[in-house]
Amino acid sequence: MVRHLLKISDFSKDECKKVINKAIELKKNPKKYNSALEGETLLMLFEKPSLRTRISFESGMQQLGGHAIFYSIKDSPLGKKENISDTAKVTSRFVNIIAARVFKRQDIWDLAKYADVPVINMLDDFAHPCQILGDFQTIKEKKNSLENMKLSYFGDAYNNVTYDLMRMCAIFGWRMDVACPNAPEYSPEQIVLDEVSEISKDTGAEVKVVHDAIEAVQDSDVIYTDSWMSYGIPESEEEERKKAFMPYQVTSSVMEVAKSDAVFMNCLPAMREYEQTAEVIDGPQSIVFDQAENRLHIQKAIMLFLRNKF
Repeated sequence: MVRHLLKISDFSKDECKKVINKAIELKKNPKKYNSALEGETLLMLFEKPSLRTRISFESGMQQLGGHAIFYSIKDSPLGKKENISDTAKVTSRFVNIIAARVFKRQDIWDLAKYADVPVINMLDDFAHPCQILGDFQTIKEKKNSLENMKLSYFGDAYNNVTYDLMRMCAIFGWRMDVACPNAPEYSPEQIVLDEVSEISKDTGAEVKVVHDAIEAVQDSDVIYTDSWMSYGIPESEEEERKKAFMPYQVTSSVMEVAKSDAVFMNCLPAMREYEQTAEVIDGPQSIVFDQAENRLHIQKAIMLFLRNKF
């Protein structure tokens, strides 16, 4: 049976741990796997740009002995000239893995429905599983554990990164406070809240939405934020969004309320003095560049897992 990674909850806790541990091993011994995907091809479909995603997947595939194809669908959208089912069926005949970074969740769902090879969601409006697996790899490296943690997220919670962080915290039985403005356009969708609640019944996780930054950061091991101006948001909304999110900016005073050994994370790109102050992101508790580096190692582990190579 072909496995896909469309959202983080497509993997079980044990599978997430297995991929994370493999990424750590790959990071330590990269040459051991330099022919693991020899002769295989990854097709990368990009509707939305990304520095880290493209480079980490392309470099990762090359380091595993395979080949990556970058194909921009920005000017030739999926489902326009050719329907998505035909695109999935045809490209499955040419390549071993399909990865896509798109605006709409339905597009990635349709690709996976009709593809005969693994499909990886490099980002849509519903999930960002590769990012979150890399984040949890980084947390494990820094904390030596993925058990009994609290993560606090600040800012825009109507957001793919937030959604998969919520799912992952639920899967691992963590506590998570999502601190965001009390408005539907900045809050998680009900379908995500319902899914997280259902997962938490089995794991004992406590994931909740709050509207006070200091309340959210209490007793936190990980402080996380993301862009206030994600791709596709018009510049005309910038001032309004900045005003709404400023009470959730991660500052030194916010960090001081968390545990003394708390770490700061941002999946990048980051704007200093927006989501966080410069002294936070450039300070000693920040692990954002380790977080970014681990995108390379986790992408390699994801591809190996989906190709049944470990």
